[in-house]
Amino acid sequence: MKPSAFAYHAPHSLEAALDTLAELGEDGKVLAGGQSLVPLLNMRLAAPAALVDLARIDGLDTVEVTDREVRVDARVTHERLRTHVAATDAIPLLREALDWVAHPVIRNRGTALGSIVHADPAGELPAVLALLGGHVELASAPGRRTATADDYLVGPLESDTRPGELATAVVFPRPEPGTGSAFDELARRHGDYALAGVGVTVTLDDDRKVRRADAAFIGVGATPIQVPLTDALAGQASDALEPDDAIDLARSTIDPEDDIHATARYRRHLAGVLLGRALQTAAARAAAGGTA
Repeated sequence: MKPSAFAYHAPHSLEAALDTLAELGEDGKVLAGGQSLVPLLNMRLAAPAALVDLARIDGLDTVEVTDREVRVDARVTHERLRTHVAATDAIPLLREALDWVAHPVIRNRGTALGSIVHADPAGELPAVLALLGGHVELASAPGRRTATADDYLVGPLESDTRPGELATAVVFPRPEPGTGSAFDELARRHGDYALAGVGVTVTLDDDRKVRRADAAFIGVGATPIQVPLTDALAGQASDALEPDDAIDLARSTIDPEDDIHATARYRRHLAGVLLGRALQTAAARAAAGGTA
């Protein structure tokens, strides 16, 4: 199939893009990398009256790393972020999650922020954003605002980008010292959407015992499912972690559905297995002194 007819706009500045989006309102759709949007257009699951292409706008392609956060602009691709040494040194979880994203050709064109705006329930970066407590920066002709992950990720393929708005950047806070992380998932083939996946962070105290632990699951709910695990793991030694209580808690929290690829029962079981592995890995990395 081919997309339905649409008008095409290619502004050369952010201000021009915002003016165009303001005029279009609900009829406009933003095109960045296009790796999620174009298939939807071709299958006519999306039929906007107009597209606003960001490709010619300067100043939306920066990765900024500070001692507090990693800020990623709207045109930064998966691959550029995945290979950005300063960003992935600051937050190794970004590199590990991005390794699971699709295939090289997709990562070379698809944008990191675009995947968050797309809000696929099996997407890796929305889960990382939720797990780290990050936020999205949005701009419109009237002004600017920020939205936390909890507020921004509304439902399957639904994010809180309002008519006339453009998501300009995503901000990932750097984890505190003594934190290790891991990301693991299972798909039918590498690069396919995950049947289930999980990202975790584990923070240790000075005695290398768990002080805090958190998880965010993909593929088992309408949005990334966050599960605080501190109560189940607090005080355990990093080299003798017993994750059974955490696994039971997670399995009782998530609520997957049956589909043509897997039953809900299998997804729930798989989520627990992946969580156990990821927790062991994250705890070992924290003990080795790394920050997620």
